[in-house]
Amino acid sequence: MTYWPISSPSVYAATKRTLPQRVETSHDGELPSSEEAHREDNNESSTQSSIADLEEQTEGDEKQQAEEEADKGTLRHRHTEQLESESDVSGKIIGLKVTRSGHMFATITRSTLTIWQTKPTAILASVLRSDQSLKAYGPNINILLRPDSQIFVVQTSLGFLITYSLATDPTSRVYKTQFANTTGGHTRRHSGVGGFKPQRQHDTNAGPGESSGVKELSLRFRMVIRVDAGIARALALDDELIVATEKPAAIQCIRWAPDSNGSQTSTELLSRMSWLGKKATIVELVHDRPMNLSTWIAGDGRAFAVQRLPPNTLQEGKPHHNLFRGHGFHNPETATEYGVKTAINARFSLLAVGCASGDIYVYTARDYTGNIPLSHKLRPNAAIPGKLTVLAYSPDGYCLFAGYEHGWAMWSVYGKPGASSFTTDRSLSKANEEGWLLGIRDGFWMGGGAEILLLGNQDNRLFLLEMARSAITGCFSSANVSRSLMQTSSGFMIYRGYDLPDLTTISADVSLWHHVQVPSHYLVDQWPIRSSVISSDGRYVAIAGRCGLAHYSVNSGRWKTFDDPFMENEFTVRGGMCWFQHVLIAAIESHDSHEIRIYSRELALDNDHVMHVQQLPAPIVLIAPSGEDSLLVYTYENILYHYIISVANATVKLVQVGQIALHGIIRAPPRVRALSWILPEDQIHNGDPSQDVAVATILFLVDGKLVLLQPTTTEGGELKYEMRIIAQNVETYALMRDHPAFALDMQEDSLPPSPSVGLAINGVHGHDLRDSLWFFDGRDVRVWIDMQDVLSSASIELGRELPTPVKIPVDFYPLSALINKGIVFGVESELVQRRDTSFAYLRFGTRTHLFLPALLRYHLAQYNSPAALHLSHHYQHLLYFPHALEILLHDVLDEEVDTAPPPEQALLPSVLSFLSSFPQYLDIVVQCTRKTEVRLWRTLFSNLPPPEELFEESLQRGSLKTAGGYLLVLHTFEELSSTGDQVVRLLQRAKEEHDLDLCKELARFLMALDESGTTLRQTLELVELKSPSVADSEIQGQFPLDQSRLGVPPRRRNNANGTGVGIGIDLSASGGSGSSRSPTSAVEDRDYFGTGDGE
Repeated sequence: MTYWPISSPSVYAATKRTLPQRVETSHDGELPSSEEAHREDNNESSTQSSIADLEEQTEGDEKQQAEEEADKGTLRHRHTEQLESESDVSGKIIGLKVTRSGHMFATITRSTLTIWQTKPTAILASVLRSDQSLKAYGPNINILLRPDSQIFVVQTSLGFLITYSLATDPTSRVYKTQFANTTGGHTRRHSGVGGFKPQRQHDTNAGPGESSGVKELSLRFRMVIRVDAGIARALALDDELIVATEKPAAIQCIRWAPDSNGSQTSTELLSRMSWLGKKATIVELVHDRPMNLSTWIAGDGRAFAVQRLPPNTLQEGKPHHNLFRGHGFHNPETATEYGVKTAINARFSLLAVGCASGDIYVYTARDYTGNIPLSHKLRPNAAIPGKLTVLAYSPDGYCLFAGYEHGWAMWSVYGKPGASSFTTDRSLSKANEEGWLLGIRDGFWMGGGAEILLLGNQDNRLFLLEMARSAITGCFSSANVSRSLMQTSSGFMIYRGYDLPDLTTISADVSLWHHVQVPSHYLVDQWPIRSSVISSDGRYVAIAGRCGLAHYSVNSGRWKTFDDPFMENEFTVRGGMCWFQHVLIAAIESHDSHEIRIYSRELALDNDHVMHVQQLPAPIVLIAPSGEDSLLVYTYENILYHYIISVANATVKLVQVGQIALHGIIRAPPRVRALSWILPEDQIHNGDPSQDVAVATILFLVDGKLVLLQPTTTEGGELKYEMRIIAQNVETYALMRDHPAFALDMQEDSLPPSPSVGLAINGVHGHDLRDSLWFFDGRDVRVWIDMQDVLSSASIELGRELPTPVKIPVDFYPLSALINKGIVFGVESELVQRRDTSFAYLRFGTRTHLFLPALLRYHLAQYNSPAALHLSHHYQHLLYFPHALEILLHDVLDEEVDTAPPPEQALLPSVLSFLSSFPQYLDIVVQCTRKTEVRLWRTLFSNLPPPEELFEESLQRGSLKTAGGYLLVLHTFEELSSTGDQVVRLLQRAKEEHDLDLCKELARFLMALDESGTTLRQTLELVELKSPSVADSEIQGQFPLDQSRLGVPPRRRNNANGTGVGIGIDLSASGGSGSSRSPTSAVEDRDYFGTGDGE
């Protein structure tokens, strides 16, 4: 999940207990007269204004139409008797729709239409339908908006479309707040040093995005469109209104304005659409403008990808009169798989279909010819989620929101579960009237994904929930990935784990996030924040909203923004930003100009202090720093430019040294999300930068595909590229040679030095993770340990299979790999409810996972023990390194006990041989027995020396607690000496070293073996300790001990549940594969391999 809801939602409603003033009533063309006169007028007016009467009739429909008219008359009579107009606009909201710009949205009740402004959230205009209108046309059931926000269309239950026009006055404002001046005459005045300083023209008390105030609108009735065939579904587009009719089943296209021939409607019967099938009906229509694609759901649950055909289109070489062309991609086999909702993700070319069961099927649209295979399936974490009501991708495509009758859930783009309300205590939520947790009727994204607006079931309130999202959603850069920058609606959060001790980094109890608020004067004008980027050393952060930019110093806590609002509004960041040492490089658009500008952190933000401006001939898709001083710039013309960042005399400028035209290789440049390139080592250290483009391997992230372009030469000596897709469903990736842990120390200090250089490295240089590539595919983290192996296998001419990446399963959303700490770091969403508060709130918790066991296992499975030892060498200083080795042993043991591989394929002997290279070897083995079932012990010790030898070795090393663990194993295997020699010697050593805790545990162990106490008394006499008396037993009983560590089962205890004995060791823990992989679970205060219970 790259999106995480935070805090509690803001709540908006049209009323607060008291009724508002009566609003204007609209008769929608109906005159308030007697019913007979009313119906005559209705027939006349509807005949004149109807522009949607079906032009084509099938034979034999006269009798059917007569029956329909009779049914419609009966239904109208029923509405006349039962429905009455509401008294105000604060009734139950049944639908809402947002405009394309996101500045306004509309809500409807059964008899009202209300227009809201998003920032500030307030009602701008409303219309209340009269009783006559409700009787004639029926109550509201749906709302449509023309994309330009000028026409609002209300669909009624009797098959009418009532249109309203919206007029605005750009200069008029309402609800202007007035505050008394209570500060007296001693307020500080800003001096205009350096000449005239323009002032920002907005209310000083305005919030984010509220600079324009509350606008004044006029909402007026326009016309009524009657659809005699009944409306199944309707869709408002830029040029036309598309209506799916019921009887006959057809698609009508109603133009907002007549075309050049004077025609305003066009119709195509569904029966004439051969690709749709026979007797088809339409229940859902969704259109996506960027993809120029619609999805239809038929009455039998099938889903189709549909395109509108322009007039005079040729089909199979012949002209035709079809309006649409479609391809089926979802074909349900059971009723539970029937499609009910659909959503389109243009950013990743995905089509989602929500089914009657609540499951969601996600398909990949590879082209427009019907090649739409299934990508993955999603299922909410609830047994009965209820009916699916909302399905919506975030504007950037990284998150999918699904609203259900009984709650809601979120997933990442390729299926990682995120926040959900199904875990709520429903009784508590009902008592607190938290409708946003109990079920969703409708909703939509706002502010480019910064917030989501939710409508609960049977509710007149709107809930606005704020989101925290990864900064890669707006600016995919290596620093944002490695530093885990999080972006909120009004600020950002920086992860501080890189700079803290190891055990603090992996602790979930310490807040590891540094919260920063964006200056209010920038937010008021430029909300929402569209992109943000952090420097590689974590010292600086830059943010960009609708216009302009601002940057922040983490060390000083100071912001720099444009003083001149005209300069700030003069350009927009488009194409991303990045930091090079202490200067900011930004790709911007200003009027018709496309530029790369360089700003210094030390200078003021204005046009007179721009360090360098680089003009480009086309819009910029993205910029990406690479290596020590390279900048890659990719443009809409499908050209990749290579610049060198030249630093001299405290100035910075860009020098172009090469470019590559990628025509015919990358089909759609805007679909590229990120890029990197890999240079040969000799070229990095000794090569000419102008020749980099000829030898560099380019890595593109296009949609969810990781594409590798390798340079080759033709027979004529011309440069060409071989393309190969090396990974699918990639949400994020990190090429470690661009990672700050490896890149910081390479930069020269031509500018003032950064104190953070080397901080994140901790001496981890030269090991084999420097050339690793990490990516997340929506389920697991996957790693190629050495990209050179991938490059040598990627050539199509060689025909080799790519090496299999190492799989690292995680049960949270991973944000980055902390190479120097050996962990994958991520977050998961948490819903917090307290009975002492009247509200619930959402937050995200920090999670970590050790990646060392998976990488070591990969090396050992490849019979490459030297590589495993080489990798381990760099992590032996970590306090939780023994725990990583223990996890490695446990995972291999658990798998091989269940699969029983042949001896020549078994990995367990190699793992145990590898572990014997470390001084903690004996402790790791005994810790593994503590956390596994007894049935696994035979397999483990069949590949080890006899337990008695391990006991003797532990005793010889002075590891008394470890020896106690092997004493347990000996007892379990019934190999304990009949004379009790091992217990006596261990007790004697414990006595000599004054380890009273171990003495107590051994005494309890002996007492459990012989409840009469004879064995214990004899053993104590042998080691010259006082025999326990009754009084001593009473005193000892005052110390509470864990019950799972008291008893020793009978010797016939090779049961499957793993119950065992305990000398300070709990063997009742299952220790299965679902156990925690957090390195903190094995760290204790006094002894790392101590006697804590469980993991």
